[in-house]
Amino acid sequence: MPKVKSSPHAEILAYALSHLEQERDAIQAKINHIKQELKGIRISPARAVAAVGPAAAEGESADIAVEAPPRKKRILSEAARKRIAAAQKRRWAEHRKKQKAE
Repeated sequence: MPKVKSSPHAEILAYALSHLEQERDAIQAKINHIKQELKGIRISPARAVAAVGPAAAEGESADIAVEAPPRKKRILSEAARKRIAAAQKRRWAEHRKKQKAE
């Protein structure tokens, strides 16, 4: 029977290996949780890469900063703009009135 060489660092390496396996399992659990959250949400791969950034797409680690898609421009009617302008003019008039009273 061949002899097995024992290394003085074998216990340290075994401990490190078990610790890394625990970290891997924790990360896998987080990945599974995120996949479950995303289940049913459709997102194109190009949009996912754009949200994460080009560094993550290349396999490099990067801080994940997901940006919301740009909002659509809201269009107000002419009447709504006039109402808003009139209300703002009233607010400023009241403000100026209070300034003069003080």
